Formats: sequence, C-alpha cells, structure tokens
Amino acid sequence: MKYYDALTKFIFVEDEPLPSDYIFIPGSGYGELAQKAAELYRAGMAMHIVVSGRYSILGDSFAGPVSPKEYVGWTFETECDFLTRVLTDRGVPASAVLQERRARYTYENAIYTAGILKNETVKRAILVCQAFHARRSLLYYQILFPNTEFLVCPVNTRGITRDNWHLDAEKIDVVLGEVERCGSQFHEIMKEHSMKNERKLPE
Repeated sequence: MKYYDALTKFIFVEDEPLPSDYIFIPGSGYGELAQKAAELYRAGMAMHIVVSGRYSILGDSFAGPVSPKEYVGWTFETECDFLTRVLTDRGVPASAVLQERRARYTYENAIYTAGILKNETVKRAILVCQAFHARRSLLYYQILFPNTEFLVCPVNTRGITRDNWHLDAEKIDVVLGEVERCGSQFHEIMKEHSMKNERKLPE
C-alpha cells in the first residue's frame, strides 16, 4: 500500500451506474461530462438530466468549451448551454434536459439543482463530474439532497486519473488542491449544520 492510496480513495469516487431518477451534471467546459451523461441516458439509467452552470465565479463570461476539440472555438452564453448542446448532439432529446443557468461554483450547482427539483422526490441520482472533482462534488450534492442515494460516474479530464495523479507536479497540485478545499470549503458549512442540529435537540 502506498502512502497516497488513502488520498486516491478519498478523492476519486466511482460507482457502477444503476437506474436512477435523474442524472446531474455540474457546470464545466469539458463536454466529455455531457457525453458520459448521454451514454447513461441511452442505456436507460435515467429519463431526465439536470445540467447546471453559468460560468466560473473567477470570470465574467463563459470562456468557451475546453474539449472535445470539435466544440473548441464555439460560442455559448453559459456552461449549461454548451453541455446541453453536447447532450442533444449525442441523441438526448431536449425535452429530457432540465437547465439551470445561474450557478457559478460547485455549491451553487447543487443549490440551484435542488431548487429546480424542490417538489420532486429523488431517491437515487447519478452524478457525472470530473474524476478529480468527484469527492467535493458529491459532498455538495449530498448536503442539498440528504435523502438521495448518489452514484458517481466520473470522467477523466486534464489527463488526471486515479492511477497517475501522483506522478506529475501539476496533477499533484490539482488533486491535493481538492483535498484542501474539502477542508476549507466545508468548514463553515459543517459548523452551520451542527448548530442547526443542536437547535433541534430537546431541552
């Protein structure tokens, strides 16, 4: 066992898909996420896909698709519009796609997706996200959907995989950056939830 195996297991979450109520895609410039979701849709894993994303909080517009290469250079107003186009190009009918076009970071992807489905019971959902982003994405969606079983079906992007992330300085920075964010970004959220639970306790 390698010293970094625990980090690999923590970050790179992956499950076998099962029939679910929805497929969720957090915003991204990587169209491979939509390709994976379309594949799952065609396999009958869900009847609807919720696509979330405006553009990164670090910018003031969507910089455009990063990949696949056939979409690079195309112009889309939002990540949601781009991912939806990839879905429909891969055979997913527009009527099966629910769009969320406001979110600018992962927590908002989960928040606004939950808002769209506030009147729905979601027993099981498939989360299609970038592989190195899997744990953080999952945690956020679990916060907003506490009664939902999640199955993570990730996509390798940026050449980063569970088997090679520790072999290259740039990849190490990306993955360990995710580990750090799982601490820093959930710090206040967990305390907030803890206080809410304390207020519910009988005196």
